[in-house]
Amino acid sequence: MAQLHIGDAIKTFLNKSTSIKNGVRAVQIETVWEELMGKTIAKYTDKIQIVNQTLFIQTAAGPLKQELLYQKNKIIERVNEAMGERVITEVVIR
Repeated sequence: MAQLHIGDAIKTFLNKSTSIKNGVRAVQIETVWEELMGKTIAKYTDKIQIVNQTLFIQTAAGPLKQELLYQKNKIIERVNEAMGERVITEVVIR
């Protein structure tokens, strides 16, 4: 039986499980969300979720929804840059 480093084993496992990988990426994005978008936006963002390269952002603040709609391309750019790879291709604001 071949030996694997734990990090390599986890990466292999995550690559085979899309739903777990998306969950981990969502947590990673939440971790840097304030840094990427600023304190005010982070404060009023209720939930972040990734499904099939789509980032779902949930907020109850109406004006913030409008602001995020205008910034969709910047959000995609910033998140992908922070993650070091093309993680999302679309943003949906709820």
